[in-house]
Amino acid sequence: MSKHIIFHIDVNSAYLSWEAAYRLQQGDSLDLRSVPSVVGGDPLTRHGIVLAKSIPAKKYDIKTGETLYSALSKCPDLIIAKPNYLLFRQCSQALGDILKEYSPLIQQFSVDEYFVDFTSLDQLWGDPLKAAYLIKDRVKNELGFTVNIGISTNKLLAKMASEFQKPDKVHTLFSEEIPEKMWPLPIEELFMVGRATSQKLLSRNIKTIGDLAHTDPRILRTTLKSHGILIWNYAHGIENSPVRPGGRVKVKGMGNSTTLPFDVDSRKEAHLVLLSLVETVSARLRHDQYFAQLVAVSFRTHEFLSYSHQRKISHPTDCTNEIWEIACELFDELWKGQPLRHMGVRVSELCHNDFLQLSFFERDYEKDRKIDQTIDVIRERFGSHSIMRSSYLHSGLKAMTGGVIAEEEYPMMTSLL
Repeated sequence: MSKHIIFHIDVNSAYLSWEAAYRLQQGDSLDLRSVPSVVGGDPLTRHGIVLAKSIPAKKYDIKTGETLYSALSKCPDLIIAKPNYLLFRQCSQALGDILKEYSPLIQQFSVDEYFVDFTSLDQLWGDPLKAAYLIKDRVKNELGFTVNIGISTNKLLAKMASEFQKPDKVHTLFSEEIPEKMWPLPIEELFMVGRATSQKLLSRNIKTIGDLAHTDPRILRTTLKSHGILIWNYAHGIENSPVRPGGRVKVKGMGNSTTLPFDVDSRKEAHLVLLSLVETVSARLRHDQYFAQLVAVSFRTHEFLSYSHQRKISHPTDCTNEIWEIACELFDELWKGQPLRHMGVRVSELCHNDFLQLSFFERDYEKDRKIDQTIDVIRERFGSHSIMRSSYLHSGLKAMTGGVIAEEEYPMMTSLL
């Protein structure tokens, strides 16, 4: 039986790269990747957070997740690009289409990551290393952005390899290379070692992945329980989940949130903000063919106090009006009239929409769903703002807020074992 060969393809600074490539294709002379730049928030109001940054921006210690205000204080000349989530989705799909030409076993792991099972395909494409360079260069030449490709015998090591030197690189990480290439790395660079776990490990003088690999697993079990054994195995490169082709990536939840351009202090305005968020969340549900069974709302006041509320609904839905009505009810139960600076909507407990079982005791939303689908087609063809509700006229609020794929949650690798 031949040894498994797995590729992990990871787009370099995905949102920033996709926006930069698109602008160049539209005739822009400036490559955003060559100057301090970020994607995130609103360039006009300068509200929001950094979603992606260029390599030159890293020299100013700009970090993903920090506010635009903070990033601008570090680099006043920073270029800010507004997220174009429809473009990002198209770029992700275009990358997947190329990868499908090289193997029938393709698994999307996140919006900018794919696994490819290359086992036994050397007769078609030759040496895996040469094939990886072929794919990398083809993506660069045809799509205009770069990727890193990691190669190994399992998904964990392939993913770790793709995180090595960037951008536009191919790296291997086979079992015999672990002591040299992986063990010297800081412990926080191991997949599934987050901030809290790394702090516990550092407190025990476990500073590198090699330190973890040489720690008695019984000590790790005492400190971190089953998670300690999991990351001990990962430190040794032990992981055996298959590349799972076909079907859709199982997504745990979808959501959008926004920092408001002005303090919202009326129920009518707050409901309109919720609707603008639901518009994008429900469009993503329908695009990926999911129904939601739980709706949650959140908001932050002008005094930076945060609140959230959620509800399980009686039947799965992807209907904009239905989700909005539930969101408004949740908001009304929670809000005490405070001026608001930030609002969010999230749906979870998703299931595939293979069929819809309508409740005899609920309002018939089938007509609304047909209208939703028609609007989706129009927006897909002519742009997200080609059709909007009249209630937004002269309101100072956006009819659609956030991206079609913003705050999407993909499962960790362990949930796919």
